[in-house]
Amino acid sequence: MVSSAVTAQFTLIFTLGSGVQCLDSSVCTLFKNFGLPSIFKNGDIVLGGVFPIYNKEEQAEHSFQTEPADTQCVSFDLRAFRWTQAMVFAIEEINTDTSLLPNISLGYLIYDSCASPTKASKGAISVINGQAKAKNNFACPASVPVVIGESGSAQSIAISRMLGPFQIPMVSYFSTCACLSDKHEFPTFFRTVPSDFYQAKALAQLVKLFGWTWIGTIKGDNEYGRYGIQAFTEEVKKIGVCIPFSETVLRTYPRSKILQVVNTIKQSSVKVILAFASEGDLYPLMQEVVEQNITGIQWIASEAWITAARPSTERFFQSFGGTIGFVSRKMEIPEMKDFLLALKPAVNYNNDFIKGFWETIFECKLAMKGQDGTLYGTDGKICTGQERLDQVNNTFFDVTQLRVTYNVYKAVYAIANALHSSLFCDKGKELSYTFCGNISNLQPWQVYQHLKTIKFRNRFGENVYFDENGDPAAAYDIINWQLHRGVVQHVTVGYFDALLNEGNQLIINEEGIIWNGGKQVPVSMCTRSCLPGTRKATRKGQPICCFDCIQCEDGSFSNETDSTECKKCPEGYWSSAEKNKCKPKTVEFLSFGDAMGIILTAMALAGLGLTIATAAVFMYYKQTPIVKANNSELSALLLLSLFFCFLCPLTFIGEPSVWSCMLRHTVFGITFVVCISCMLGKTVMVVIAFKATLPNNNLAKFFGPSQQRLLVFVCTGVQIIICTLWLNVDPPVPAKNFKHNNEIIILECNTGSKVAFYAVLGYIGLLSCICFVLAFLARQLPDNFNEAKFITFSMLIFCTVWLTFIPAYISSPGKYTVAVEIFAILSSSFGLLLCIFFPKCYIILIKPEKNTKKHMLGKIPTRQI
Repeated sequence: MVSSAVTAQFTLIFTLGSGVQCLDSSVCTLFKNFGLPSIFKNGDIVLGGVFPIYNKEEQAEHSFQTEPADTQCVSFDLRAFRWTQAMVFAIEEINTDTSLLPNISLGYLIYDSCASPTKASKGAISVINGQAKAKNNFACPASVPVVIGESGSAQSIAISRMLGPFQIPMVSYFSTCACLSDKHEFPTFFRTVPSDFYQAKALAQLVKLFGWTWIGTIKGDNEYGRYGIQAFTEEVKKIGVCIPFSETVLRTYPRSKILQVVNTIKQSSVKVILAFASEGDLYPLMQEVVEQNITGIQWIASEAWITAARPSTERFFQSFGGTIGFVSRKMEIPEMKDFLLALKPAVNYNNDFIKGFWETIFECKLAMKGQDGTLYGTDGKICTGQERLDQVNNTFFDVTQLRVTYNVYKAVYAIANALHSSLFCDKGKELSYTFCGNISNLQPWQVYQHLKTIKFRNRFGENVYFDENGDPAAAYDIINWQLHRGVVQHVTVGYFDALLNEGNQLIINEEGIIWNGGKQVPVSMCTRSCLPGTRKATRKGQPICCFDCIQCEDGSFSNETDSTECKKCPEGYWSSAEKNKCKPKTVEFLSFGDAMGIILTAMALAGLGLTIATAAVFMYYKQTPIVKANNSELSALLLLSLFFCFLCPLTFIGEPSVWSCMLRHTVFGITFVVCISCMLGKTVMVVIAFKATLPNNNLAKFFGPSQQRLLVFVCTGVQIIICTLWLNVDPPVPAKNFKHNNEIIILECNTGSKVAFYAVLGYIGLLSCICFVLAFLARQLPDNFNEAKFITFSMLIFCTVWLTFIPAYISSPGKYTVAVEIFAILSSSFGLLLCIFFPKCYIILIKPEKNTKKHMLGKIPTRQI
């Protein structure tokens, strides 16, 4: 058993390498005849072909105890049959061409693959071994140096793996799997259809163009579907697309598995589905989708089924209308129509598939005569074989939009040019080709070598060539399913050309597309896009396409759709209410135009007016007893310092500058010290004046005008020293406060040295407390001359204002901090002015009868405060 098996194996290899095994010069012996139906015509060189003429193989149970019986192929495919006729047509055309392979006839040997890798392998073996018509003891047919086929990638992979070790070239017209470009695994494989590598890129660009990020995929359970979806997935993941489900289909699947796929579609939220499968594998699912009336889904088709005639019906359109996809560029071959119309059972006797074609096209049973002369196949509608094809309305005869058929046509011409290159030398002087080859010894590897280097322009103006991977230039039309007068039309709405720059490869007329839901572009997202002003936050345990949109925090923004993060606004800027941009922060300071600024300015000017009026009254009545009795020199100095105290708040209003910041605090500190010093001098003078009436008390002579001036000078000098050190060490400067309010920049004066600032305030407070204590002690003096009680009131107001100033100053926001400081200055200044000078002005102006020396020296009982 072992030796016979090994012998059979080596015999098979031998027969594959040499075509057939001839025992003598005229008779061929085959070890196994598969008995496959074929289309055959002999010639000097025979081209092999494998096509899925029937697109489904019936499943059979095998016991493995006897040799399995051949399975039956069902479901005649008119589309694939036209492909076979394109091969025959091209060969017949070449045979009549005097410039291409002159005086050499091409034949053909075509088998059905039944869209099955197993059947395809049997067909390829039959082609290479020359089984055609061997049952009639046909003399050894010409060798087959090349095979055209197959449409399905799985079938082509099976054939190419078998032919590759023997360097037998194979040219496919519809196998698009990117895996077939691997020259290490498939060295002799060529194709006239672009690789799915480019189709995946085109599909990814289409998905990106329409913003679809939530896409379901359905793939054929074979190399074509698996590799196609794998390439597509790799491309779309680069642009953030998620695939929630990826189901598989196959024409031989039971209905239960198809229903599982349908349930997945119904339960999913996807609105766009890519189906990467052959038409035969996808058709059972399409039928179930239509039966269950599943609508509202935008289908994206792979090249294998976008132009298929069987599902392109009005019945299917309710679910699959608006389908969009890529397909090879179309071409028109006008002469081929007459060739197809000439098909007849009586004429094409060497075509084993003519019966299936005739019965399918006319929907009848062809009555055929058996050897005994009786008819068979008479069940149902009978046709005779004499029906007229030109009266049939079927896309089979439409040669204006040939795509796969044109690829078959190109494959035949590519092989013919390779054969021509290997058999003929260059043109001679008479512009004729010189035959320099040997047809009888033509080897497949020779054809393979010339196929790699061919480059020619066919009669349609297209350059035909293969790159280093055996692939043609990638170019696609974009097809859209549209319904016109009850007929589904495959409308071209754009194209994709891989030879162009990446940004210009996809050209599409969006207005010309009819989507599944009408003219509105479908939306397929797990989550709607996050608008500018928000950012994406991925949901835990879900794909990246499922996210929540969270508004940017204050001070940050996003100005792009679907932003993954929010950016911080630059310093000096703040986010808008929508958080989609940054706007300059509002600059705030206490200006003369603000309502608060106007009020405080008016109060300051009023204080200035009162001070000037008081000074004028005292100047005018300087000879009166009450003015003389109140130490006119200190009063004048006090009024002058109050004038500057009312003037000082004006430096606090307006935009801070270097000079205004230094001036406002130093002028405030010095002028108030002068005021308090004058008040202190007055208080001491009042106390001494009345203490001097006691026996043996000589204090009055030690505290005259000179000592009063010295007291004011010393007290003021200390404050000047503090302010000078402050300005030299760490002076107040203008600053921008960003911290207090996020949306506002507060222009303020930074006090610089905090120690110096609080030293200035503390020194003023110390003098105020001393003055208050002395005035409080002198409150028992006679009323008519008791200035101490007014000083006590003024100091009480002064201290109260500045004690409440500190917490109000700290807690006030923005420009109101400055307003509080101004208010404190004005309040204390008005307190001093009114408490010290208002009573005197009242007597001078309203009660002049009391402005006498006698009245001033009168004894009136004292009252306690």
